Amino acid sequence: MLRISAASRQRKGLIHHLKTLPARDKGKRGLTYSGKKRIPDRSPDQFPPAPRAANGYVMDVISLVGIVAALFIVISLSEPLADRTRLPYTVVLALIGGLIGSFAIYLAEHGREIIGAPMAIEIFEFSIRSNVFLYVLLPTLLFQVALGLNLRRMADDWVPILVMAVLAVVVATFTIGFALTPFTTLPLMACLMLGAIVATTDPSAVVSIFRNIAAPQRLTRIVEGESLLNDAAAIALFGFFLTFVMLGVPNPTLRDALAGFPILIFGGIAIGWVLARVCIALFSLLARFPRAQVSLSVALPYVTFLVADRLLGVSGVIAVVMAGMTLNLLGPGRLSPVNWSNLREVWDVLAHWAGALIFLLAALLVPRLLGDVQLRDLGLIGVVIIAAIAARVFMLYAVLPLLTAMRLSPRVDRPYRVAILWGGLRGAVTLALALAVTENLSVPEDIRREVGILATGFTLFTLLMQGTTLRWVISALGLDKLSQLDHALSNQVIAVALQNVREEVATTTKRHELSHDIVRSEAKRFAERLDGAMEKAEGADEIPDRDRITLGLVALAGRERDMILDTFREQLISARLAEQMLSDADRLIERTRTGGRDQYRVAGRMSLVRGRWYGFAIFLHNRLRMSRMLARMMADRFEILLNQRLILRDLHSYIDGKIRRIHGKRVADLLHELLKRREEETQSALDGLRLQYPGYAEEIERRFIRRTSLRLEEREYDILYQDGLIGRELFTTLKQELGEKRKRAEARPALDLAVQKTELVRRFPLFANMDEDRRARLAQALKTRYVQPGEVLMRRGDIPREVYFIASGAFEVEVAGQKSKLGRGEMFGQLALLSRQMRRTQVTAMTHSTLLVLDEARFRRLLKRNKTIRDAVLESATQRGLNTEILNIPE
Repeated sequence: MLRISAASRQRKGLIHHLKTLPARDKGKRGLTYSGKKRIPDRSPDQFPPAPRAANGYVMDVISLVGIVAALFIVISLSEPLADRTRLPYTVVLALIGGLIGSFAIYLAEHGREIIGAPMAIEIFEFSIRSNVFLYVLLPTLLFQVALGLNLRRMADDWVPILVMAVLAVVVATFTIGFALTPFTTLPLMACLMLGAIVATTDPSAVVSIFRNIAAPQRLTRIVEGESLLNDAAAIALFGFFLTFVMLGVPNPTLRDALAGFPILIFGGIAIGWVLARVCIALFSLLARFPRAQVSLSVALPYVTFLVADRLLGVSGVIAVVMAGMTLNLLGPGRLSPVNWSNLREVWDVLAHWAGALIFLLAALLVPRLLGDVQLRDLGLIGVVIIAAIAARVFMLYAVLPLLTAMRLSPRVDRPYRVAILWGGLRGAVTLALALAVTENLSVPEDIRREVGILATGFTLFTLLMQGTTLRWVISALGLDKLSQLDHALSNQVIAVALQNVREEVATTTKRHELSHDIVRSEAKRFAERLDGAMEKAEGADEIPDRDRITLGLVALAGRERDMILDTFREQLISARLAEQMLSDADRLIERTRTGGRDQYRVAGRMSLVRGRWYGFAIFLHNRLRMSRMLARMMADRFEILLNQRLILRDLHSYIDGKIRRIHGKRVADLLHELLKRREEETQSALDGLRLQYPGYAEEIERRFIRRTSLRLEEREYDILYQDGLIGRELFTTLKQELGEKRKRAEARPALDLAVQKTELVRRFPLFANMDEDRRARLAQALKTRYVQPGEVLMRRGDIPREVYFIASGAFEVEVAGQKSKLGRGEMFGQLALLSRQMRRTQVTAMTHSTLLVLDEARFRRLLKRNKTIRDAVLESATQRGLNTEILNIPE
């Protein structure tokens, strides 16, 4: 059972209100979740006096093992049963759990007469507490969902996700609470608490269907992000309203709520981030022990939840979500590709078990929570259903179109809105919160009863009515049918595929010298099928070239995504960079589906744009001389552009080998042209980096060649071992030696901006005639400054204090309305500085550029020592029409 502590009542989260209470049902038979035995009502002669404690302990362990084994058997059978019955997996688990719960209640009353064996009775009397959900299963599920999100793509949609999650929970809470008040004797705060309990949704069923029917990925991401955040929002609201209905607890004021809620939220965010960073730091120390890394990741959500909730009094749910998102973002860069893949696979299995157990165990509670339901309660359940649907309709048909009009959310067509509306099932979180209320002795009895019945009844409605008819609704909306364009394309794809199959089958039969009569008979049957496919393809509606180009570009972007995955599996790029490239590929696919050729080009250019953090890294370097972030970002950009260029070159063979056969030569030639443009843009961006950081690109290319050769060497060893040409002992030795070489090759060369500055100075034309010592001293005096397109370096009226040397990039110079361009190897700012006049020139960066900056005193010393720079200054003054006599040039 659960009890409420005085200290935790002031916290606004759910878990802070829940601690173990003394059991109320000591007369009941069975097991608590903690495994402690309660002595059932049996005659004394059934228990031998001496060994009772020992036997009780052994029986508890055996019972627990039997229960866990039975649950996993049910989980294993539920998935194929769901596939066979065409029902959502969670609905099948709920139905089975409800049947088991009903059977358990029946056996609790008649078990001795039917079974007789004490252990069998105890298995069906297993008692579940809300702590099982809140402390054991929920952290696992939340952590895995956060670990699997595409955070870079979700960052583009954070506004609709946040609005649809938080605002939807608030709207549902108050809509249900105020709708229920006129029909019940419960106080308003109890009704609002019930609204918060049933406000959280579990859209896993509709998300899985969306993935099967190729729904827009952006829509699927928004639904997934909403499901992750609305749990935290609902639990926080539930904890706030719970304090109003508890007896003997002072009601919090609005001021307390406004002061405590931010601490609850941001405290959870901070704790999750800190503990995840500690875990990631420990990953580096455990690099040679992949199983230890996985084990540490398993401990992370539980440690985070306990520290946040029990020790610091902030939201444990939000802390777990933040920890998962932090590990998702930073973990791939600290783990090898193989170790990261293994970690993700382990978490996928753990989340599958946790999700299944949550639904199954929650369904076991349904018969108990509905034990004394009355006819009047059914009417109240109807009120809750209508109010919840009305709140959801408001969000989908009022708020979501508003976000679309503001260009903050994608346009959601009516069929998808209906599917989201009908797919908003309730499940384990709702039942766990309701159970927490029924176990809380500080809550009045009538409130406990009503909350348990109404929350359970509403959950059953969503599972049994909405869940069982969801696929029918999807079918009625036409979402499971191919579009006219896809249908016409499918006929052509089948015809082309059968032609390829006929050629390969002919080659195979000839190689194996099969019976001539059998081959001829089968060839005749296959020819009939091929002729039928060709007739359908020719008789189908003609696909316009514009649509063919769009389909070809989508296929090309999909193949690009597959090649990125292949590069990651070959361990040629890290998991972190692979995820960034995959995010760009997903954007490419989405935009091409909606906008065709034009959006393909836009999305391709977006992948070349430096990220939103680049400006911050530039600020740290230019203003605070902190270069670590900029160096890491530029090194990442080098590696991504290099791999991107190689992948784009390989895609031309895919166009010739696959797309040309389906869409024709004209479409294939156009795709080649679009792909060449992307290649040129990528090469241009890579050349720009080569100019900014001379020599580093060569180091990255050498590293790529080394990693490729090691991968090919490993493949050769695998083939020799599989063919039996080398033994296990030799194979293991070779793999170990190869692992040491790979570890050295994996280390990416550091991008030292100080070394790069020296190289820039050495390659600068104006400094070419300087000896090495003077050039080294000059490099120390120069400051490197990185600028972004559109940044103004000089304005009219500024007082000149510095001279700028262009190491890379291009700048626009405007003087008296006349514009000119400056490029690599030139300088500006020297004339105003030497003439001691206010600037009459404005200089604006046209591209990402690198400047070498020298202050006035050092520039004058440089002029005195370097005749080449003096000549360049005089030449620039002559071109501008200035009198060189006003320039104070030292001799």
